[in-house]
Amino acid sequence: MKLALLFLNTLCLVAKAEDPATLMTTRGKRLACEDFAAAPAPFTGKPVGFASGFSGWRYNSSATGGKGGRWEIANGEFRGIETPGANHPATASLGMTFQDAIIQCEVRLNDVPDEGRKYRSLFVKATDAKDYVISLSLGQGGLFLTPYDADKINPATKQREKGSTVKLLKPIKLNEWHTVVLEIRGDEVVGTLDGQSITLSNSLIGAAKHSLMLGAGTDASFRKLRVWEALPNAAWEKNKAKLTAAAKP
Repeated sequence: MKLALLFLNTLCLVAKAEDPATLMTTRGKRLACEDFAAAPAPFTGKPVGFASGFSGWRYNSSATGGKGGRWEIANGEFRGIETPGANHPATASLGMTFQDAIIQCEVRLNDVPDEGRKYRSLFVKATDAKDYVISLSLGQGGLFLTPYDADKINPATKQREKGSTVKLLKPIKLNEWHTVVLEIRGDEVVGTLDGQSITLSNSLIGAAKHSLMLGAGTDASFRKLRVWEALPNAAWEKNKAKLTAAAKP
């Protein structure tokens, strides 16, 4: 057991040399490292909704799928498969508490028959004790950052309404791996796709977070998930000015 843990820690340390630069924050203490070499640790505790009260992973694993699909693990990939006809992405949640964090992983939209499913997409969401806080999503059109509004609740779903999305428009080919990084610090976030970044701010983002959620629409894969404590970056104001200038029409 000790050898296995040492091996996994070594893998995480080796990956450090591959970490892309960050704009708003710098990497502090590592909070999570998942290489999906085996089934992620099952959750413990008593879940409260989908967002808090547990640690470890909650995800669909039934071979026949379900309302939101299923997940498969092979060759270091965590693959989410939306069930045809369900019209709902496969979701997997990692229960952990954090305030500011850098979340990094490699992602891929898989080229499989759509079988009537509407969207090829994936997402990484941070949640507080009640609901979603911020979403980084990737589709064939690029990267999207979407905040949620604590004061606006959808009466049908009882979930928070989405705020205005910031977009990084870039064609994404199927079956190709990409690196995404989500920096969260205070009420600001930065989303980066293969070295290109966008940013937004929203008061709800600063809430204490209780889980990460991965999602796959149609069929998508994740690997090399890393989470670090996010520390201040002295160059952020200069970097932010450049991002803001680049976003202007």
